[in-house]
Amino acid sequence: MENVKVFSIIIAVFSVLSVESVGLKDLKTCNFGAVYNFGDSNSDTGGGSAAFWPAGKPCGETFFGRPVGRGCDGRLIIDFIPEHLGLPHLSPYLDSIGTSFRYGANFAIGGSTIRPQNESMSLNGVSPFSLDIQIVQFDQFKDRTGHFYNRSYPRHHRNLPRPEDFSKALYIFDIGQNDIAAGLRKKNDSAFHASVPDIVDQLAKAVQNLYEHGARTFWVHNTGPIGCLPVSLHYHDIKPEELDEQGCLKAQNAYSMEFNRQLKARVIKLREELPHAALTYVDIYAAKYELIGNAKKQGFVEAANICCGFHEDEIQIYCGHKQNINGTEIYAGSCENPSDFISWDGVHYTEAANRWVAHRIINGSFSDPPLPIKHACHIP
Repeated sequence: MENVKVFSIIIAVFSVLSVESVGLKDLKTCNFGAVYNFGDSNSDTGGGSAAFWPAGKPCGETFFGRPVGRGCDGRLIIDFIPEHLGLPHLSPYLDSIGTSFRYGANFAIGGSTIRPQNESMSLNGVSPFSLDIQIVQFDQFKDRTGHFYNRSYPRHHRNLPRPEDFSKALYIFDIGQNDIAAGLRKKNDSAFHASVPDIVDQLAKAVQNLYEHGARTFWVHNTGPIGCLPVSLHYHDIKPEELDEQGCLKAQNAYSMEFNRQLKARVIKLREELPHAALTYVDIYAAKYELIGNAKKQGFVEAANICCGFHEDEIQIYCGHKQNINGTEIYAGSCENPSDFISWDGVHYTEAANRWVAHRIINGSFSDPPLPIKHACHIP
């Protein structure tokens, strides 16, 4: 715990000094006309529900009062970002009902990977909408909305992005966790490590594609500590020596850290390759690990506790599902106070935890360069 406190202080001091060094006071606030997001279930606001099957109760109960396609009791990090920028929540690209793309779109789909996997949604939850497909969807979206905007009646413009906003938009990447999960499933360390350069290169190609089509501001999240997810801790027989000081699986977190190390190096290289791009690398891993290490201090219960689901006596029932156990039907509902928990369903975070992380990354405390998101369009 003391190590986490010291680490937090160092991060805070470093951020203040670094922000001052880049002359934050002299920077103008960026005028982001739209936000476009690419990702997996950590930032899926309904794409997966539109493509496959809808997220059911009790998801959405805390903020929306009903399921709205998020694997959470309320808002995700990707919801808090546009709120902070004064923009509405992002509509999923695949959602055909009640959508508005005036201020951006969300291409994230639960189960998505950066690199296409030879797996399936029905087999192990891997989405066919890998990052390359999401980029193809964006390219088509940009072309078609431009066509209709320039040829439609003005009253139709309210739901379409203005063509000039694409170059001034914020482009967010929040993807990679499922690539790591795929590596863990295969239980081949050497194969996973050999695959990481190609995985980060494919993300870099996505950034390059958007840059070639006019995008200039990129906000790239690394992946969180997968070994701290309660689903990993509840579903495995674990020896004490396998855990770190926060009770997380060291071997699994090592996968995340290696991916993040190479991702950061690739983002730095992209800054050289794309001289007119503002690229921010956001250390989601550090933010979430700090929260997990200070769970009780921050007002949460133990980080390994799960709000929604049934996990007792080696019986594991996923959030919102029912199962007959010895003649008794058990419904895996939510806890009484989701805001007390970090984990919503063992994999995804609660709205309270998402808010905690979002507020810390938005101010630049976990970013390289350490600029607040409202100044992310500037190249230091």
